Amino acid sequence: MTPFLAEFIGTALLILLGDGVVANVLLKGTKGENAGWIVVTFGWGMAVFAAVFCVASFSGAHINPAVTLGLAVAGKFGWAQVPGYLIAQFLGAALGALLTYAHYRPHFLHTENGDRKLGVFCTAPEIRSGGANFLSEVIGTFVLVFGVLYMATPDTGLGALDALPVGLLVLAIGLCLGGTTGYAINPARDLSPRIMHALLPLGQGKRDSDWGYAWVPVLGPFAGGALAGLAYSILGAAGA
Repeated sequence: MTPFLAEFIGTALLILLGDGVVANVLLKGTKGENAGWIVVTFGWGMAVFAAVFCVASFSGAHINPAVTLGLAVAGKFGWAQVPGYLIAQFLGAALGALLTYAHYRPHFLHTENGDRKLGVFCTAPEIRSGGANFLSEVIGTFVLVFGVLYMATPDTGLGALDALPVGLLVLAIGLCLGGTTGYAINPARDLSPRIMHALLPLGQGKRDSDWGYAWVPVLGPFAGGALAGLAYSILGAAGA
């Protein structure tokens, strides 16, 4: 498996499971309906664990453009590979969202609440404030990428044995920092499914895709990832 195919498959698996747990909690008539935030955060943590474990040996399992950028800024990943990884991740996230829709289609059609349908695909803030929401995404992604940088090997990024620590890190971010914006902490996780929400027939009550907010979960994670890579580089140089 090529690294780019691995990133595509890994990101698709991440979004299928991650959006899937949100669908299970939000959509009408599922067995997990209204199961709550703990189920969502645990499901996302396990989604990261599964995706990282499956593709780490092929690509380093970035499965997140912010992680790829952070590794590149820190000097742990070649810049020449960054565009290919990002394309694979955004396309994989779109496929994961499409598969989530296919799996839960009867429940999408049975759900009339447009906010809940949108919430399956992408994030939204509890208190809408562009600057504060952006800062939340920067901080959450910084924690993620900074942690990943200390788990990653110099040549390939994450290894399969790092899958559980990374999953637990995402679980901690969701539980401790995710209540403000829904912790996208991954540009592909939010933008590609948001596009799929705009394109897919979701039945009665479908609302707009909230494009006015869409810049926050894209630019915030990119900024947080870059800052984490920079901080890692400075701390590494200071300790050298």
